[in-house]
Amino acid sequence: MLSPSVASERCQTLIERAMRGGASACDAVYLANASQSVQVRLGALEDVERSESEHIALRVFVDGASASVGSSDLGEAALDELAARAVLMARAAPVDRYAGLAPEECLMRGPVPELDLIDEREPSPQELRRMAEEAEDAARAIPGVTNSEGGGAGAGRGVAALATSHGFAGVYATTNHSISASVVAGEGGGMQSDYAYRTARHASDLLSPEEIGRKAGTRATAKLNPGRVKSGTYSIVFDPRVGGSLVGHLLGAISGAAIARRASFLLDHEGAQIFDSSITITDDPLRRRGQRSRPFDGEGLATGQRALVEQGRLTGWLMDAAAARQLGAAPTGHAARGSSGPPHVSASNVVLQPGAQTRAALMADIADGIYVTELIGMGVNGVTGDYSRGAAGFRIVGGEIAGPIAEFTVAGNLIEMFARLIAADDLDIHRGIDVPTLRIDALSVAGD
Repeated sequence: MLSPSVASERCQTLIERAMRGGASACDAVYLANASQSVQVRLGALEDVERSESEHIALRVFVDGASASVGSSDLGEAALDELAARAVLMARAAPVDRYAGLAPEECLMRGPVPELDLIDEREPSPQELRRMAEEAEDAARAIPGVTNSEGGGAGAGRGVAALATSHGFAGVYATTNHSISASVVAGEGGGMQSDYAYRTARHASDLLSPEEIGRKAGTRATAKLNPGRVKSGTYSIVFDPRVGGSLVGHLLGAISGAAIARRASFLLDHEGAQIFDSSITITDDPLRRRGQRSRPFDGEGLATGQRALVEQGRLTGWLMDAAAARQLGAAPTGHAARGSSGPPHVSASNVVLQPGAQTRAALMADIADGIYVTELIGMGVNGVTGDYSRGAAGFRIVGGEIAGPIAEFTVAGNLIEMFARLIAADDLDIHRGIDVPTLRIDALSVAGD
Protein backbone atom coordinates (compact mmCIF):
# COMPACT_ATOMS: atom_id res chain seq x y z
CA MET A 1 0.00 0.00 0.00
CA LEU A 2 1.36 3.39 -0.97
CA SER A 3 1.85 6.15 1.55
CA PRO A 4 -0.66 9.02 1.26
CA SER A 5 1.87 11.36 -0.37
CA VAL A 6 3.00 8.78 -2.93
CA ALA A 7 -0.63 7.79 -3.65
CA SER A 8 -1.48 11.44 -4.42
CA GLU A 9 1.58 11.78 -6.63
CA ARG A 10 0.67 8.60 -8.53
CA CYS A 11 -2.83 9.92 -9.28
CA GLN A 12 -1.46 13.20 -10.58
CA THR A 13 1.11 11.39 -12.71
CA LEU A 14 -1.63 9.26 -14.26
CA ILE A 15 -3.63 12.37 -15.12
CA GLU A 16 -0.62 13.89 -16.86
CA ARG A 17 -0.27 10.75 -18.97
CA ALA A 18 -3.94 10.83 -19.99
CA MET A 19 -3.86 14.52 -20.88
CA ARG A 20 -0.78 14.02 -23.04
CA GLY A 21 -2.57 11.11 -24.71
CA GLY A 22 -5.51 13.24 -25.87
CA ALA A 23 -7.98 13.48 -22.96
CA SER A 24 -9.74 16.82 -22.63
CA ALA A 25 -10.31 16.26 -18.90
CA CYS A 26 -9.83 13.42 -16.43
CA ASP A 27 -9.61 12.37 -12.82
CA ALA A 28 -7.83 9.54 -11.03
CA VAL A 29 -8.59 7.81 -7.74
CA TYR A 30 -6.37 5.51 -5.68
CA LEU A 31 -7.96 3.21 -3.07
CA ALA A 32 -6.02 0.81 -0.88
CA ASN A 33 -6.75 -1.33 2.17
CA ALA A 34 -4.74 -3.62 4.39
CA SER A 35 -6.46 -5.67 7.07
CA GLN A 36 -5.90 -8.52 9.48
CA SER A 37 -8.49 -10.55 11.35
CA VAL A 38 -8.67 -13.49 13.72
CA GLN A 39 -11.63 -15.83 14.14
CA VAL A 40 -12.07 -18.33 16.97
CA ARG A 41 -14.79 -20.90 17.58
CA LEU A 42 -15.44 -22.93 20.71
CA GLY A 43 -12.20 -21.65 22.18
CA ALA A 44 -10.03 -22.82 19.28
CA LEU A 45 -8.35 -20.76 16.61
CA GLU A 46 -10.34 -21.13 13.39
CA ASP A 47 -8.94 -18.57 10.96
CA VAL A 48 -6.22 -15.94 10.69
CA GLU A 49 -6.40 -13.71 7.67
CA ARG A 50 -4.34 -10.85 6.34
CA SER A 51 -5.21 -9.14 3.10
CA GLU A 52 -3.97 -6.16 1.11
CA SER A 53 -5.46 -4.57 -1.96
CA GLU A 54 -4.80 -1.44 -3.95
CA HIS A 55 -6.41 -0.11 -7.09
CA ILE A 56 -6.01 2.96 -9.23
CA ALA A 57 -8.79 4.07 -11.56
CA LEU A 58 -8.77 6.66 -14.32
CA ARG A 59 -11.80 8.41 -15.79
CA VAL A 60 -11.22 10.38 -19.00
CA PHE A 61 -13.37 12.67 -21.14
CA VAL A 62 -12.92 13.14 -24.87
CA ASP A 63 -15.35 15.32 -26.89
CA GLY A 64 -18.24 14.79 -24.51
CA ALA A 65 -17.75 11.03 -24.12
CA SER A 66 -16.14 9.29 -21.18
CA ALA A 67 -14.57 6.00 -20.14
CA SER A 68 -13.33 4.55 -16.86
CA VAL A 69 -10.51 2.03 -16.57
CA GLY A 70 -8.79 0.63 -13.49
CA SER A 71 -5.77 -1.47 -12.61
CA SER A 72 -4.11 -3.04 -9.60
CA ASP A 73 -0.73 -2.83 -11.37
CA LEU A 74 0.87 0.51 -10.47
CA GLY A 75 4.06 0.10 -12.47
CA GLU A 76 5.12 2.75 -14.97
CA ALA A 77 4.38 0.60 -18.01
CA ALA A 78 0.97 -0.38 -16.64
CA LEU A 79 0.03 3.26 -16.04
CA ASP A 80 1.09 4.19 -19.57
CA GLU A 81 -1.13 1.43 -20.94
CA LEU A 82 -3.99 2.41 -18.62
CA ALA A 83 -3.97 6.02 -19.80
CA ALA A 84 -3.78 5.07 -23.49
CA ARG A 85 -6.55 2.49 -23.19
CA ALA A 86 -8.86 4.90 -21.35
CA VAL A 87 -8.50 7.55 -24.06
CA LEU A 88 -9.16 5.00 -26.81
CA MET A 89 -12.27 3.74 -25.04
CA ALA A 90 -13.60 7.28 -24.54
CA ARG A 91 -13.17 8.04 -28.24
CA ALA A 92 -15.35 5.02 -29.02
CA ALA A 93 -17.99 5.77 -26.35
CA PRO A 94 -21.27 7.63 -26.94
CA VAL A 95 -21.56 11.28 -25.93
CA ASP A 96 -23.11 11.91 -22.51
CA ARG A 97 -24.03 15.56 -22.08
CA TYR A 98 -24.33 15.19 -18.31
CA ALA A 99 -20.94 13.52 -17.71
CA GLY A 100 -17.96 15.60 -16.69
CA LEU A 101 -15.83 16.76 -13.81
CA ALA A 102 -17.41 18.77 -11.02
CA PRO A 103 -17.47 22.56 -11.61
CA GLU A 104 -14.05 24.00 -10.86
CA GLU A 105 -15.49 26.73 -8.65
CA CYS A 106 -16.98 24.06 -6.37
CA LEU A 107 -13.70 22.25 -5.65
CA MET A 108 -12.35 22.14 -2.12
CA ARG A 109 -9.56 24.63 -1.57
CA GLY A 110 -7.05 24.78 1.24
CA PRO A 111 -5.81 22.07 3.58
CA VAL A 112 -7.68 18.82 4.17
CA PRO A 113 -9.58 18.97 7.50
CA GLU A 114 -8.15 16.83 10.29
CA LEU A 115 -10.81 14.30 11.28
CA ASP A 116 -8.77 12.03 13.58
CA LEU A 117 -9.41 8.95 11.44
CA ILE A 118 -6.08 7.24 12.19
CA ASP A 119 -5.21 5.08 15.21
CA GLU A 120 -1.43 4.86 15.06
CA ARG A 121 -1.27 1.69 17.14
CA GLU A 122 -1.83 -1.55 15.23
CA PRO A 123 -2.80 -4.59 17.32
CA SER A 124 -0.81 -7.79 16.98
CA PRO A 125 -2.44 -11.07 15.88
CA GLN A 126 -2.06 -12.27 19.46
CA GLU A 127 -4.03 -9.28 20.76
CA LEU A 128 -6.76 -9.85 18.19
CA ARG A 129 -7.00 -13.50 19.17
CA ARG A 130 -7.31 -12.57 22.85
CA MET A 131 -10.16 -10.14 22.10
CA ALA A 132 -11.95 -12.68 19.92
CA GLU A 133 -11.65 -15.33 22.64
CA GLU A 134 -12.89 -12.96 25.34
CA ALA A 135 -15.92 -12.01 23.27
CA GLU A 136 -16.82 -15.61 22.54
CA ASP A 137 -16.22 -16.71 26.15
CA ALA A 138 -18.53 -13.99 27.45
CA ALA A 139 -21.24 -14.99 24.99
CA ARG A 140 -20.97 -18.70 25.79
CA ALA A 141 -21.19 -17.92 29.51
CA ILE A 142 -24.77 -16.68 29.14
CA PRO A 143 -27.15 -19.40 30.46
CA GLY A 144 -29.01 -20.98 27.54
CA VAL A 145 -26.24 -20.55 24.98
CA THR A 146 -25.46 -24.00 23.58
CA ASN A 147 -23.12 -23.44 20.66
CA SER A 148 -21.02 -20.79 18.97
CA GLU A 149 -20.63 -19.47 15.48
CA GLY A 150 -17.45 -17.73 16.56
CA GLY A 151 -15.82 -14.65 17.97
CA GLY A 152 -13.77 -12.32 15.85
CA ALA A 153 -11.52 -9.27 16.00
CA GLY A 154 -9.88 -7.30 13.25
CA ALA A 155 -8.00 -4.16 12.33
CA GLY A 156 -7.16 -2.42 9.09
CA ARG A 157 -5.78 0.66 7.37
CA GLY A 158 -6.80 2.45 4.21
CA VAL A 159 -5.69 5.26 1.91
CA ALA A 160 -7.87 7.25 -0.51
CA ALA A 161 -6.42 9.75 -2.98
CA LEU A 162 -8.12 11.78 -5.71
CA ALA A 163 -6.74 14.12 -8.33
CA THR A 164 -8.41 15.94 -11.22
CA SER A 165 -7.11 17.64 -14.33
CA HIS A 166 -8.68 20.96 -13.32
CA GLY A 167 -6.72 21.45 -10.16
CA PHE A 168 -7.84 19.27 -7.28
CA ALA A 169 -5.52 16.94 -5.35
CA GLY A 170 -6.41 15.42 -2.00
CA VAL A 171 -5.62 12.37 0.08
CA TYR A 172 -6.53 10.96 3.48
CA ALA A 173 -5.87 7.80 5.47
CA THR A 174 -8.08 5.81 7.84
CA THR A 175 -7.93 2.94 10.30
CA ASN A 176 -10.62 0.53 11.42
CA HIS A 177 -11.04 -1.84 14.37
CA SER A 178 -13.76 -4.40 15.05
CA ILE A 179 -14.95 -7.03 17.54
CA SER A 180 -17.80 -9.49 17.01
CA ALA A 181 -19.46 -12.57 18.49
CA SER A 182 -22.22 -14.86 17.21
CA VAL A 183 -23.74 -17.71 19.22
CA VAL A 184 -26.58 -20.24 19.23
CA ALA A 185 -29.09 -20.78 22.04
CA GLY A 186 -31.39 -23.76 22.61
CA GLU A 187 -31.43 -27.24 21.15
CA GLY A 188 -32.73 -29.03 18.06
CA GLY A 189 -35.47 -27.36 16.08
CA GLY A 190 -35.83 -24.66 18.73
CA MET A 191 -32.35 -23.23 18.27
CA GLN A 192 -31.96 -19.47 17.86
CA SER A 193 -28.87 -17.48 16.92
CA ASP A 194 -27.88 -13.85 17.26
CA TYR A 195 -24.80 -11.66 17.25
CA ALA A 196 -23.23 -8.42 18.38
CA TYR A 197 -20.41 -6.40 16.87
CA ARG A 198 -18.83 -2.98 17.00
CA THR A 199 -16.52 -1.16 14.61
CA ALA A 200 -14.60 2.06 15.21
CA ARG A 201 -11.78 4.12 13.75
CA HIS A 202 -9.88 3.94 17.06
CA ALA A 203 -9.62 0.81 19.19
CA SER A 204 -10.32 2.87 22.30
CA ASP A 205 -13.82 3.63 20.98
CA LEU A 206 -14.83 -0.04 20.86
CA LEU A 207 -16.96 -1.73 23.47
CA SER A 208 -15.06 -4.28 25.51
CA PRO A 209 -14.97 -7.84 24.16
CA GLU A 210 -16.91 -8.99 27.24
CA GLU A 211 -19.73 -6.53 26.57
CA ILE A 212 -19.91 -7.58 22.92
CA GLY A 213 -20.13 -11.21 24.00
CA ARG A 214 -22.80 -10.58 26.62
CA LYS A 215 -24.93 -8.73 24.09
CA ALA A 216 -24.67 -11.60 21.60
CA GLY A 217 -25.52 -14.25 24.17
CA THR A 218 -28.38 -12.30 25.73
CA ARG A 219 -29.91 -11.57 22.35
CA ALA A 220 -29.78 -15.23 21.30
CA THR A 221 -31.35 -16.58 24.49
CA ALA A 222 -34.07 -13.92 24.50
CA LYS A 223 -35.32 -15.30 21.16
CA LEU A 224 -35.94 -18.83 22.45
CA ASN A 225 -39.39 -20.37 22.05
CA PRO A 226 -40.89 -17.66 19.85
CA GLY A 227 -44.62 -17.45 19.46
CA ARG A 228 -46.72 -16.24 16.55
CA VAL A 229 -48.74 -13.08 16.14
CA LYS A 230 -52.20 -12.75 14.64
CA SER A 231 -52.60 -10.70 11.48
CA GLY A 232 -53.85 -7.21 12.08
CA THR A 233 -52.90 -3.56 12.50
CA TYR A 234 -50.34 -2.79 15.21
CA SER A 235 -48.11 -0.11 16.65
CA ILE A 236 -44.58 -1.16 15.70
CA VAL A 237 -41.46 -0.15 17.61
CA PHE A 238 -38.17 -0.57 15.74
CA ASP A 239 -34.99 -1.36 17.65
CA PRO A 240 -32.07 0.92 16.65
CA ARG A 241 -30.34 -2.10 15.08
CA VAL A 242 -33.02 -2.21 12.38
CA GLY A 243 -34.52 1.29 12.52
CA GLY A 244 -31.61 2.70 10.52
CA SER A 245 -32.87 0.79 7.48
CA LEU A 246 -35.85 3.17 7.32
CA VAL A 247 -33.45 6.09 6.96
CA GLY A 248 -31.58 4.07 4.34
CA HIS A 249 -34.75 3.97 2.23
CA LEU A 250 -35.02 7.75 2.61
CA LEU A 251 -31.44 8.21 1.38
CA GLY A 252 -32.11 6.12 -1.71
CA ALA A 253 -35.22 8.15 -2.46
CA ILE A 254 -33.47 11.54 -2.22
CA SER A 255 -30.53 10.56 -4.42
CA GLY A 256 -30.31 12.99 -7.32
CA ALA A 257 -29.77 10.08 -9.69
CA ALA A 258 -33.09 8.52 -8.63
CA ILE A 259 -34.86 11.86 -8.95
CA ALA A 260 -33.39 12.44 -12.41
CA ARG A 261 -34.64 9.00 -13.49
CA ARG A 262 -38.03 9.77 -11.93
CA ALA A 263 -37.65 6.58 -9.94
CA SER A 264 -38.29 7.79 -6.40
CA PHE A 265 -41.38 7.75 -4.19
CA LEU A 266 -40.34 11.24 -3.01
CA LEU A 267 -40.14 12.66 -6.52
CA ASP A 268 -42.61 15.52 -5.93
CA HIS A 269 -41.78 16.09 -2.27
CA GLU A 270 -38.79 18.47 -2.34
CA GLY A 271 -39.30 20.93 0.49
CA ALA A 272 -42.39 19.07 1.69
CA GLN A 273 -43.28 18.12 5.27
CA ILE A 274 -42.76 14.35 5.18
CA PHE A 275 -42.10 13.69 8.90
CA ASP A 276 -43.52 15.07 12.11
CA SER A 277 -41.96 18.41 13.04
CA SER A 278 -40.03 16.68 15.86
CA ILE A 279 -37.88 14.77 13.33
CA THR A 280 -34.53 16.12 12.13
CA ILE A 281 -32.05 13.99 10.17
CA THR A 282 -28.49 15.23 9.66
CA ASP A 283 -25.52 14.18 7.55
CA ASP A 284 -22.09 15.03 8.93
CA PRO A 285 -19.07 13.89 6.89
CA LEU A 286 -16.74 15.93 9.11
CA ARG A 287 -17.50 14.12 12.37
CA ARG A 288 -14.23 13.33 14.12
CA ARG A 289 -13.56 9.57 14.13
CA GLY A 290 -16.77 8.99 12.18
CA GLN A 291 -17.24 5.65 10.43
CA ARG A 292 -18.07 7.39 7.14
CA SER A 293 -16.23 10.66 7.63
CA ARG A 294 -14.40 12.13 4.65
CA PRO A 295 -12.81 15.56 4.14
CA PHE A 296 -13.78 15.77 0.46
CA ASP A 297 -16.16 13.86 -1.76
CA GLY A 298 -15.48 11.60 -4.73
CA GLU A 299 -15.25 14.54 -7.13
CA GLY A 300 -13.07 16.82 -5.01
CA LEU A 301 -15.82 18.94 -3.47
CA ALA A 302 -15.66 20.09 0.13
CA THR A 303 -17.96 18.20 2.47
CA GLY A 304 -19.96 19.68 5.31
CA GLN A 305 -22.77 19.02 7.73
CA ARG A 306 -26.31 19.57 6.50
CA ALA A 307 -29.83 18.70 7.55
CA LEU A 308 -31.45 16.24 5.16
CA VAL A 309 -34.73 16.63 7.02
CA GLU A 310 -35.24 19.67 9.21
CA GLN A 311 -38.19 19.74 11.61
CA GLY A 312 -39.86 17.16 9.42
CA ARG A 313 -39.31 19.02 6.15
CA LEU A 314 -37.26 17.49 3.31
CA THR A 315 -34.51 19.98 2.45
CA GLY A 316 -33.55 18.69 -1.00
CA TRP A 317 -31.62 16.06 -2.95
CA LEU A 318 -28.15 14.52 -2.63
CA MET A 319 -26.27 15.13 -5.88
CA ASP A 320 -23.04 14.38 -7.63
CA ALA A 321 -22.06 16.51 -10.63
CA ALA A 322 -23.88 14.39 -13.22
CA ALA A 323 -27.18 14.37 -11.31
CA ALA A 324 -26.86 18.09 -10.65
CA ARG A 325 -26.50 18.81 -14.37
CA GLN A 326 -29.57 16.70 -15.13
CA LEU A 327 -31.59 18.56 -12.52
CA GLY A 328 -30.21 22.03 -13.27
CA ALA A 329 -28.76 22.39 -9.77
CA ALA A 330 -25.40 22.44 -7.98
CA PRO A 331 -23.65 19.32 -6.67
CA THR A 332 -23.96 18.87 -2.92
CA GLY A 333 -20.66 17.16 -2.06
CA HIS A 334 -22.18 13.67 -1.91
CA ALA A 335 -20.24 11.94 -4.69
CA ALA A 336 -18.50 8.70 -3.76
CA ARG A 337 -16.00 6.63 -5.70
CA GLY A 338 -15.33 2.95 -5.95
CA SER A 339 -12.47 1.15 -7.61
CA SER A 340 -14.14 1.42 -11.01
CA GLY A 341 -16.80 3.35 -12.85
CA PRO A 342 -18.09 6.90 -12.45
CA PRO A 343 -19.02 8.53 -9.13
CA HIS A 344 -22.27 7.67 -7.42
CA VAL A 345 -24.29 9.44 -4.73
CA SER A 346 -23.66 8.51 -1.10
CA ALA A 347 -24.35 10.10 2.26
CA SER A 348 -21.88 9.90 5.16
CA ASN A 349 -22.57 9.84 8.91
CA VAL A 350 -26.36 10.09 9.02
CA VAL A 351 -28.19 10.61 12.32
CA LEU A 352 -31.88 10.77 13.08
CA GLN A 353 -31.78 13.10 16.06
CA PRO A 354 -33.24 11.87 19.37
CA GLY A 355 -36.72 12.70 20.52
CA ALA A 356 -37.84 13.94 23.92
CA GLN A 357 -39.10 10.73 25.56
CA THR A 358 -37.47 7.57 26.83
CA ARG A 359 -37.95 4.23 25.13
CA ALA A 360 -40.20 3.14 28.00
CA ALA A 361 -42.36 6.25 27.57
CA LEU A 362 -42.48 5.69 23.81
CA MET A 363 -44.08 2.28 24.39
CA ALA A 364 -46.07 3.06 27.54
CA ASP A 365 -49.48 3.50 25.88
CA ILE A 366 -49.18 0.48 23.55
CA ALA A 367 -51.63 -2.12 24.86
CA ASP A 368 -50.84 -4.68 22.14
CA GLY A 369 -47.93 -4.01 19.79
CA ILE A 370 -44.70 -5.39 18.39
CA TYR A 371 -41.04 -4.59 19.06
CA VAL A 372 -39.03 -5.46 15.92
CA THR A 373 -35.40 -6.53 16.30
CA GLU A 374 -34.87 -8.27 12.96
CA LEU A 375 -35.92 -7.49 9.40
CA ILE A 376 -35.68 -10.05 6.59
CA GLY A 377 -35.78 -9.66 2.82
CA MET A 378 -35.78 -6.61 0.59
CA GLY A 379 -39.49 -6.04 -0.10
CA VAL A 380 -39.31 -2.28 -0.63
CA ASN A 381 -40.36 -0.55 -3.85
CA GLY A 382 -38.24 2.57 -4.28
CA VAL A 383 -40.61 4.02 -6.86
CA THR A 384 -43.92 3.67 -5.00
CA GLY A 385 -42.66 3.49 -1.42
CA ASP A 386 -44.55 0.26 -0.78
CA TYR A 387 -42.93 -1.56 2.14
CA SER A 388 -43.19 -5.23 3.08
CA ARG A 389 -40.53 -7.11 5.03
CA GLY A 390 -40.31 -10.26 7.05
CA ALA A 391 -39.60 -9.62 10.72
CA ALA A 392 -38.96 -11.06 14.16
CA GLY A 393 -38.96 -9.51 17.59
CA PHE A 394 -41.10 -9.35 20.72
CA ARG A 395 -44.68 -8.65 21.71
CA ILE A 396 -45.45 -5.41 23.52
CA VAL A 397 -48.19 -5.97 26.09
CA GLY A 398 -49.39 -3.18 28.35
CA GLY A 399 -46.45 -1.00 27.39
CA GLU A 400 -43.87 -3.63 28.30
CA ILE A 401 -41.79 -5.96 26.14
CA ALA A 402 -43.16 -9.50 26.47
CA GLY A 403 -42.28 -12.82 24.81
CA PRO A 404 -40.43 -13.36 21.52
CA ILE A 405 -42.31 -13.74 18.22
CA ALA A 406 -41.20 -14.68 14.71
CA GLU A 407 -42.34 -15.39 11.17
CA PHE A 408 -44.49 -12.34 10.48
CA THR A 409 -44.46 -9.56 7.89
CA VAL A 410 -44.68 -5.82 8.46
CA ALA A 411 -46.19 -3.76 5.63
CA GLY A 412 -47.11 -0.18 4.83
CA ASN A 413 -46.09 2.69 2.59
CA LEU A 414 -42.98 4.67 3.42
CA ILE A 415 -44.58 8.08 2.87
CA GLU A 416 -47.30 7.23 5.38
CA MET A 417 -44.79 5.53 7.69
CA PHE A 418 -42.51 8.57 7.71
CA ALA A 419 -45.44 10.83 8.57
CA ARG A 420 -46.27 8.73 11.66
CA LEU A 421 -42.70 8.11 12.86
CA ILE A 422 -41.81 9.10 16.45
CA ALA A 423 -38.31 8.91 17.98
CA ALA A 424 -37.18 8.08 21.51
CA ASP A 425 -34.21 9.72 23.24
CA ASP A 426 -31.86 6.70 23.34
CA LEU A 427 -29.55 7.60 20.44
CA ASP A 428 -26.15 5.84 20.45
CA ILE A 429 -23.85 6.94 17.65
CA HIS A 430 -21.51 4.23 16.37
CA ARG A 431 -22.76 3.16 12.94
CA GLY A 432 -22.90 4.87 9.56
CA ILE A 433 -26.65 5.44 9.99
CA ASP A 434 -27.68 5.96 13.61
CA VAL A 435 -31.20 6.24 14.98
CA PRO A 436 -32.83 5.96 18.39
CA THR A 437 -35.72 3.58 19.02
CA LEU A 438 -38.50 4.43 16.56
CA ARG A 439 -42.27 3.97 16.70
CA ILE A 440 -44.75 3.87 13.83
CA ASP A 441 -48.43 3.31 14.49
CA ALA A 442 -51.03 1.53 12.36
CA LEU A 443 -48.79 -0.79 10.35
CA SER A 444 -50.19 -3.95 8.80
CA VAL A 445 -48.87 -7.23 10.12
CA ALA A 446 -49.37 -10.58 8.41
CA GLY A 447 -48.99 -13.49 10.81
CA ASP A 448 -51.31 -16.34 11.71
